[in-house]
Amino acid sequence: MKEQIALDRLTGLIAFARAASLGSYSAAARALSVSPSAISKSIQRLEQRLGLSLFTRTTRSLTLTPEGRDLHERALRLLREAEEIEQSALRARSEPAGTLRIATSLPIGLHLIAPALPAFRQAYPKLAIDLRLSDRMVDLIEEGIDVAIRIGDLADSRLLSRKLAPHRLGCFASPSYVAARGTPLHPDELGAHDTVNLRYQSSGQTFRWPFRMGDREIEILPESAIVADSSDAVIAMLVAGGGIGIATSFAAAAHVRQGTLVPVLRNYAVDRSNITALWPESRRANPAVRAFLALLQTTVVARLAASHPL
Repeated sequence: MKEQIALDRLTGLIAFARAASLGSYSAAARALSVSPSAISKSIQRLEQRLGLSLFTRTTRSLTLTPEGRDLHERALRLLREAEEIEQSALRARSEPAGTLRIATSLPIGLHLIAPALPAFRQAYPKLAIDLRLSDRMVDLIEEGIDVAIRIGDLADSRLLSRKLAPHRLGCFASPSYVAARGTPLHPDELGAHDTVNLRYQSSGQTFRWPFRMGDREIEILPESAIVADSSDAVIAMLVAGGGIGIATSFAAAAHVRQGTLVPVLRNYAVDRSNITALWPESRRANPAVRAFLALLQTTVVARLAASHPL
């Protein structure tokens, strides 16, 4: 009976730590692969045993009480120690096994990671893959993520990192659109065209289009009649003749090969080397992480190289 009570308390502490770090029961449930009601019940039982209110709850937010903040720090230390125990056990294996949790954005996941995973799983049949696609900047350590692939500038010094191959960022349109409306020869001519733009889900900001002008780079924010918060939705509208839009070479490559998109303003496209794999120090010797990083350096880098330049 004592062992059962101890296990139940540990479950409550894990649920509490995840909910406090992520700001909601639903996010904690996704991170732990359980239902939100299971998170809620575990935390309620923990509060009842401790005789404390750990959260101030409203319909829109979850805020730690002073007692909750103190317990959260202690619970995080417990989770980190448990993480070290798990990683030590995994390092003892020579073959990748268990669950590999990967976090990345939708475009990278859809075009670069997901197509490589079936063959990867065939090579390592004891390994399960949990691929999480979101524009949200996840905290790898607090959310138990093994590897993240990010595009953009990095700020987290707690993580190990490895740059992947470069890609190109340029404008595209459908052949039918350029046949009807013509092809701009300079970015200044975009004002006379229909454009489709991207809005970031994480910040709500509209994407500013970069162009290479000789030895410098400029940015333009076109007045777009259509704005979407998914880059693949932008590409779908470009294929349908919606106008001119900007996209990464790896996302547009298949449509260019099929002839449903053509590059526009190619001489002004910019090159980027900001796709990076990141993983916690605790995962350095994890066989599954090492195998996945090897996959990134072969299959995924090859996909990037094949699409750059278009």
